Amino acid sequence: MKVHYDLKQLPPFKNAVITTGAFDGVHTGHLQIIKRIKEIAQQVAGESVIITFHPHPRKIISSIPGEIKQLTCLDERIQLLEKANIDHLVVVNFDYLFSNLTAGEYVLDFLVAHFHPHTIIVGYDHHFGKGRMGNFELLESLGKTHHFNVKEINEQLVNGEIISSTLIRNYLLEQNSIKANQLLGYPYFFDGFIVRGNQIGRTIGYPTANLHILNEEKLIPANGVYAVRVHGNCFGEKVYDGMMNIGIRPTVDGQKKVIEVHIFNFDADIYENTITVSVYEFIRGEVKFSGLDALKNQLHLDKQTAMTILQQYP
Repeated sequence: MKVHYDLKQLPPFKNAVITTGAFDGVHTGHLQIIKRIKEIAQQVAGESVIITFHPHPRKIISSIPGEIKQLTCLDERIQLLEKANIDHLVVVNFDYLFSNLTAGEYVLDFLVAHFHPHTIIVGYDHHFGKGRMGNFELLESLGKTHHFNVKEINEQLVNGEIISSTLIRNYLLEQNSIKANQLLGYPYFFDGFIVRGNQIGRTIGYPTANLHILNEEKLIPANGVYAVRVHGNCFGEKVYDGMMNIGIRPTVDGQKKVIEVHIFNFDADIYENTITVSVYEFIRGEVKFSGLDALKNQLHLDKQTAMTILQQYP
């Protein structure tokens, strides 16, 4: 996959089959669109092209700073799209001026002028242009006069629910990581930089890696205890099972929100390293225990639960 950041430096695409969108999460619904792009590109001896936007359009359009938390930052989206084996990814700077293109300008001055598409693929509810005034019918009409085809992909359902990035975000914020992962097609993940905590966990036999989240726009799941796996350069090629707590630790201090991971069968100094945490299942909510002994007993049970859960996932 070739990644392009400058519209003025794009190559001449051959029979470009294109789609556009934020592609936040690159979830199973997105993969159905990508599958269709690749099929049509093969049929017309063309190239598959995905156009994505950075920053997320809602960050520019919204009047509330920080309203949108993302499932994937740009680098993560690029990695996931690369696995999908498309030919080209074009990252477009989404700013205030771009957001004010009318629907007609968006199609003619942006899509047609820069990509000369053979076919444009859109989702079932795709709208575009200022005020979201553009739709499938407008694309079809302009396609007839500017010589491109338009195809619409029906909504993708899982257990009767339409797959969307918004739905996945909601599940993660409702402690339902199982459903979120089903829609994503992979365990939700985020990166954290390991910092020194107060090391209370170490005194009761459960040392934790305390994480600082580097990307403030990344969505963090709801408070609670989760079964997780971790990997990173500090572990070499190994992936470790573990359990994670997100919350204020009411038994210890209850002063600030923390993210801490107890890594099973691991006890090396990995401070100031970045690790990736993959979230598998929610175990329980936060509880204030009577003291450290009660907390230790519960952590023992949590570990057994996490180990049982993770055995289900190769």
